[in-house]
Amino acid sequence: MRLSNVIALSLALAATPAIAITPARPAPTIAAAVADTGKRTVDNVKLDESRKPAEILKFFGLKPGMQVLDVFGANKYWSEIMAPVVGPTGHVTVWEPTQFLTDKNRGPFEEFSARQKNVSLIASPFEAPDLPKSRFDFAIINLDYHDVYWENAERKVVRQDPNAWLKRLYAAMKPGGTVGVVDHVANANADTRATVDRLHRIDPDVIKADFKRAGFVLTGTSDLLRNPADDHTLLVFDPKIRGKTDRVVYKFKKPR
Repeated sequence: MRLSNVIALSLALAATPAIAITPARPAPTIAAAVADTGKRTVDNVKLDESRKPAEILKFFGLKPGMQVLDVFGANKYWSEIMAPVVGPTGHVTVWEPTQFLTDKNRGPFEEFSARQKNVSLIASPFEAPDLPKSRFDFAIINLDYHDVYWENAERKVVRQDPNAWLKRLYAAMKPGGTVGVVDHVANANADTRATVDRLHRIDPDVIKADFKRAGFVLTGTSDLLRNPADDHTLLVFDPKIRGKTDRVVYKFKKPR
């Protein structure tokens, strides 16, 4: 190239305005999302002390970009935290049984999902969760798995088969996907349904056996929410123990 052309090209480049490239904002860490209380519901923030969400989600392995299933999540507790963490390349799908989806929780959730674009809600009967196949990297079931053994005519919760319920969950998880379970501890007993009906607790060995039978593998346990002062004989809603129950934390995986 002749010198005159080089000079002309240099002058043209110098005159071209620079285009600023704004880097994509990184997703907040789990701890930062928990701490951002201004974007979370006041009542949900009050639950943090008893639920330890930052530590629990770290243990379960929540990461940006994940496709997440929040089971029984219409109260938005976990989705308010997880949606910012998974970021725009991830998504949080909340599943709520139609028996529990009311105007009281549907309206606020719709307002939330209108602001938080990577969150959506699906509903189907409790006994027949209609979940997309092989969709999710991570699912969380917090203090609710025991309810697959529950019956309540007033709430239209019919007797269901936990094996069939977990079969649907298993099909919804991707190979290698994680299911995190937190639940209230019951003493070992021979009648899980009666215990759930009376106390809303479940024998941890029942949880492990159910998930193993469904094909999941137990890959981790945590003592984060254990409370030896809870004697397991009180209804979980009893003021003496509410919010302070002894809870197991299990991490299951669907094999690859």
